[in-house]
Amino acid sequence: MNVAVEVRDLTRRFGDFTAVDRVSFDVPEGEIFGFLGPNGAGKTTTIKMLTGLLAPTSGSGRVAGFDLATDAEAIKQRIGYMSQLFSLYADLTVDENIAFFAGLYDVNGERFARRRDWVLRMAGLAEHRQQLTGDLPLGWKQRLALGCAVLHEPPILFLDEPTSGVDPVSRRSFWDLIYALAERGTTIFVSTHYMEEAEYCNRLALMNRGRLIALDRPANLRRRMAEPILEIATDNGPAAVQELQHAPGVIEAAMFGRAVHVVVQDEAHARAALPAFLSAHGLRCDRVTGVRPSLEDVFVSLVRREGGAVEG
Repeated sequence: MNVAVEVRDLTRRFGDFTAVDRVSFDVPEGEIFGFLGPNGAGKTTTIKMLTGLLAPTSGSGRVAGFDLATDAEAIKQRIGYMSQLFSLYADLTVDENIAFFAGLYDVNGERFARRRDWVLRMAGLAEHRQQLTGDLPLGWKQRLALGCAVLHEPPILFLDEPTSGVDPVSRRSFWDLIYALAERGTTIFVSTHYMEEAEYCNRLALMNRGRLIALDRPANLRRRMAEPILEIATDNGPAAVQELQHAPGVIEAAMFGRAVHVVVQDEAHARAALPAFLSAHGLRCDRVTGVRPSLEDVFVSLVRREGGAVEG
């Protein structure tokens, strides 16, 4: 299997601060590779190194066969990159944005006309091509930004939290487009903080405090959750979480939708003890059930084991 992205001990320091610390992984061609981590984990810094925007302090890597240290410009021509800010120009029309990015990637002539029409169809903007981009709804901007990022048909696409702030329907529609690109052979490298999006990825890499702490398929990561998890239905979830953090035998408590997920040391003991504990603190416990760990549960557990997220 050919490798699209290869990283060995990749490190980036800013003075005395190490933002990315000896990270190693491979991404095969055609894979949807998810990159997860709390704020300050080093995700964006890693992506900037892989896209040729930031030089590594040490370590090595290759993207599309080109060396990060010596071939940054060649890498930029062979990848697509879409940031959470979408990289569009608000004071240009849809057509003008497409033409601008076509110029950056030397897409011209018949190929430009073909690719421009594809972007307009994909983004649903054929009837809005003369509209200022800044006036577009967020979901349309998102699809336009994706189209501009792949206008030159790159083999690898980097997406840095591309659905941040976008409504759930638009997010799902966007992922349909990602799947379509992957089916055509494009390698997708995507960072996200939405756990439901992580489920769509072939494999997931989890970063914390600049280090890679887990790398596997979503199902395999869930199996690594050793501690039992209980879901508690209560009339006051936030207050229950606050009290349960200090309950005997509780490792972690957090909101999960409107319910509370509690990671415990012993399931049988916790099932019996936690309703009484909540009642003693003036809180109602309507139901306690054992649940299969979600990726969010795994995410929280792994980050906790590795020292917790960076404060602030």
